Amino acid sequence: MNIRIGVLAILLPVAALAAEPADLRALDSDLLASDSATLVLDRWCDRLHLADPAKVVADRVTGTDKPAPVEVRAALKVDARTAIGYRRVRLRCGSSILSEADNWYVPARLTPDMNRTLETSDAAFGRVVAPLGFHRRTFAHTALRPPHPVRPDSPVLQHRGVLELADGTPISFVVETYQGVLLGAR
Repeated sequence: MNIRIGVLAILLPVAALAAEPADLRALDSDLLASDSATLVLDRWCDRLHLADPAKVVADRVTGTDKPAPVEVRAALKVDARTAIGYRRVRLRCGSSILSEADNWYVPARLTPDMNRTLETSDAAFGRVVAPLGFHRRTFAHTALRPPHPVRPDSPVLQHRGVLELADGTPISFVVETYQGVLLGAR
């Protein structure tokens, strides 16, 4: 019975996307088909002509720290004693905020250079850890109900997932909230 409940919790938001605008369904499909949300956002930034060059950067939101909830530790397969890193970022292309993301990660599963870059720069997590050859496992994606008309900063879509190494070892848990600018709101 728990399995059925879990499946319904994932399938209901997916079914709800069928009634959403084509751009939202396309964005969701692109994100689900890719291991790197950053690369998807690079393409959407280019498609929407938001900046030249169309490159996404991560603006770190400092002064925020969220301890890893039990759900995050379980997904990362770590116990309460394992150190967890946290970053909150706004992924931006030009002056447009494309998404906001909470990212909990296991520093011990990254290289020292990767950890240093994550702690000291605005580099996007996916770009920093790309040499690890990770893949993305999205376990929830939900269309959000923005106001009408949709504003550029209206949250329109949320993805929750884990980035894993080739052997299945999780390195990061992400909650990403995508903004209305990706649907052409200006």
